[in-house]
Amino acid sequence: MIREIWNSFRRLPLWVQVWVVVILVPVNAAALLWWTAPMGAWVAMMAVGAMLLNAVIMLIERGFSKFMALPHVLIWIPLLGLVLWLLTQEIAPGYRRYLIVLLIVDAFSLALDCADLRKWWTGERSVA
Repeated sequence: MIREIWNSFRRLPLWVQVWVVVILVPVNAAALLWWTAPMGAWVAMMAVGAMLLNAVIMLIERGFSKFMALPHVLIWIPLLGLVLWLLTQEIAPGYRRYLIVLLIVDAFSLALDCADLRKWWTGERSVA
């Protein structure tokens, strides 16, 4: 199963592989470093929670599919609302910088995810 998931990941376009490994996962996982910041536990649970749900989908489907966009859309849209609200509050400068990066990364990811979810919804159910 691990080999199937790895091979599926490697069949994704190279820019997607780099995006996921170098930017998307590290930026969202970094939310755990801000657990004690204002609403930090919520930010971390939402940022990491969507990725954990994707791990379940990956295990079930034995690879990467467009259905993996669903947890991002369902969880990260409210997350971005929370981040926008936090940015209007008095928060530590380091946390503010992190939230801005998280906002940019997840907003870009959501743009891709909305397109992927639409494709999945209209029948593109293949696993990479």
